[in-house]
Amino acid sequence: MTETKTFKDRVVASLKNFGLPRLIITGFLVLLLVLAPFVGADLPTQISNIINRFSWNGILVLAMVPMVHSGCGLNFGLPLGIISGLLGATLSIEFGFTGRLSFLMAILIATPFALVLGSLYGWLLNKIKGGEMMIATYVGFSSVSLMCMMWLLLPYHSPNMVWGLAGKGLRTTISLEGYYNQALAGIGQINIGNISIPTGTLLFFALLAFGIWAFLHTKTGTAMTAVGSNPVFARAAGIDVDKIRMLSVVMSTWLAAIGILVYEQGFGFIQLYMAPFYMALPAVSAILIGGASVNKATIMNVIIGTILFQGIVTMIPTVMNNMIHMDMSEVIRIIASMGMILFALTRKTEASR
Repeated sequence: MTETKTFKDRVVASLKNFGLPRLIITGFLVLLLVLAPFVGADLPTQISNIINRFSWNGILVLAMVPMVHSGCGLNFGLPLGIISGLLGATLSIEFGFTGRLSFLMAILIATPFALVLGSLYGWLLNKIKGGEMMIATYVGFSSVSLMCMMWLLLPYHSPNMVWGLAGKGLRTTISLEGYYNQALAGIGQINIGNISIPTGTLLFFALLAFGIWAFLHTKTGTAMTAVGSNPVFARAAGIDVDKIRMLSVVMSTWLAAIGILVYEQGFGFIQLYMAPFYMALPAVSAILIGGASVNKATIMNVIIGTILFQGIVTMIPTVMNNMIHMDMSEVIRIIASMGMILFALTRKTEASR
């Protein structure tokens, strides 16, 4: 009897720790997966889509972790890192690199851009402590708008990227066929029926996630957590608060640059101009839905949140389209994703213990 009670208490404690909002969302996702075959949707294909979307978006969500730990809040300035990745991607093609080498070169070229822009971004956030998330939103939106002009003015000449008639200015969408399309996803890909598992992309995400986890357990990582928890105590302990905060911003910006490259290799295209404008919102929402708060985030929050967010956004349009027999997938996807974002932002102060 005592053992049964103990087991029951553990189950109740686990569910409470998981959180009621996440429990409801998980239950809704399971319900959608159960309904899929009954409305004529191919369940294995949908599972494959969820896995692929997780692999594309995981690193962009992971980019939130360093800034949350340092007390800089949720990184609404994610487009700044995404722009660094886009510069790396386009310059890699401009310089003539092809195949998987173009992916490696895109990372190498994007890194200095991410370091410079991340440092400037970190310096700015150190000047306006307490209003980081609001300023980050302005930084993200304004940087995307600035780059809309720069994509037209920068001296690119590759015929695969520039507008054909004008001969200058980059296209809105650039195909990665012949470059780094499926550069990671094609490594060790596992196919089980209609379920396709991008092993290489998942392993790459796991490698970066382990790297962040290991870093947070180092002396510098512990100092970063201390700065986020209590900056006054951290300063009294001899920690350079501004330096640690800047390091977290640079790390977040670099991860965003890598994240967009991973997204592109799975998606198969580079999207420029206004494409990065709202990319921070799904990443912020995913980590909040996963159980993070504005001052606490773990790798598990990233994994759970990305699966739940991408699972809901993938399944709702499919199930609804098959139920009403009308192609409203994009409208339904926007409603679902914006609804999830709204819900997540209302839970921003809650964190699973």
